[in-house]
Amino acid sequence: MQSVKSAWNFIQNQVLGMRWLNELIGNALAALGLDGANRWVGSLQFFLYDVIKIVVLLCVLIFIISYIQSYFPPERSKKILGNFHGVWANILAALLGTVTPFCSCSSIPLFIGFTSAGLPLGVTFSFLISSPMVDLGSLMLLMSIFGAKVAVLYVLLGLVIAVAGGTLIEKMRMEKHVESFILAAGKVDIQSPQLSRRDRLLYAKDQVVSTFKKVFPYILIGVGIGAVIHNWIPQEWVAAVLGSRNPFGVVLATVIGVPMYGDIFGTIPIAEALLGKGALLGSILAFMMAVTTLSLPSMIMLRKAVKPRLLALFIAICTVGIIIVGYVFNALQAYIL
Repeated sequence: MQSVKSAWNFIQNQVLGMRWLNELIGNALAALGLDGANRWVGSLQFFLYDVIKIVVLLCVLIFIISYIQSYFPPERSKKILGNFHGVWANILAALLGTVTPFCSCSSIPLFIGFTSAGLPLGVTFSFLISSPMVDLGSLMLLMSIFGAKVAVLYVLLGLVIAVAGGTLIEKMRMEKHVESFILAAGKVDIQSPQLSRRDRLLYAKDQVVSTFKKVFPYILIGVGIGAVIHNWIPQEWVAAVLGSRNPFGVVLATVIGVPMYGDIFGTIPIAEALLGKGALLGSILAFMMAVTTLSLPSMIMLRKAVKPRLLALFIAICTVGIIIVGYVFNALQAYIL
C-alpha cells in the first residue's frame, strides 16, 4: 500500500505537478546570478514555471481529449442523447459535456445546435453547464495542484450542478423562453463521416493548435496575475478577503469571477497563488467555476439564443450551485487537502 501511495505522489508531484521543472528553473536563475529570495526573481520563476507547465499539460490533454471527442461529433451526440429520457438524459448530457471544448463561448454554439435539433431544453442546459465547468482537462490540472480528492470532488459536484440545473429548467417548462429562430431552425440530421485513425490524429493535432492559439493569451494573463498574488500581495490581505475570517468569501469570489472571461487553464495559476496565500479552497474553486461558467461574454452570446427570463434562471441556478459547492469545499478542506 505504501508503494502505491509513493507511486501516486510521484505522478502527482513530478509528472502532473512538474516540481522538477520548478527546481530546474530556480537552479537556472541562480546560475545566472539571480537571487531567488528577490520578489522580482521569484515572480519570474513562478511565471516561467507555470507557463511551461500549463502549456505542456494543455497540449497533451487537449490532444487526448480531442481524439476522444472525435468519436462524439454533434450529430452522434444528438442521437445518443435522443435515446434517453428524464434524469438519465441530463446525466448523459452532463457527461458528454466533459469531452467538449474548454470555454463557455465554445459550448454555446453546440447548445444552440442541440436545442434546434429538438432535444429537451433541460438536457441541453445540463450540457451547457457541464461543458465549461467540468472537463477531463480540468480533472488532471486540478489533480496536479490540489490533489486527487479535490479534483474528483470538484468534477462530481460540477456534474451535480449540471444535472440538477438542467432538470429544474426542464420541470419549469421554459421552452417558450427560447428565441423563436432557434426553435424554428431545421432539424437536419447530417450523417457523420467515418474517420480513420489518421483522420482522428490530424483532428486532435488541429484542435491542439487551434485551442492553444485561443487560450494562450489567457494563460499568460492568468499566470501573470498569479505571479503578482504569489510574490507581491500580502498574505493577510488575501486571508482577510477569502480566508476563514470572512464568512462571505465564497459569495465574494463568485461575484468577482462572473464578469471575467477565461477557462480552466487561465484560472489555475490564480487559484494556485491564492491557495498559497491563505485563501480557503471553497472560495478559490467558486471563483474558478464562476469564471469558466458565467463569464460576461458567454452570457451575451447566450442572450441571443434565449430570452431574459430563461437567461436569468440559468445564471441564478449556476450562481447558487457554485456558492453551495464553495461552502461544501470550505467545510471539507481539512479532510481533503
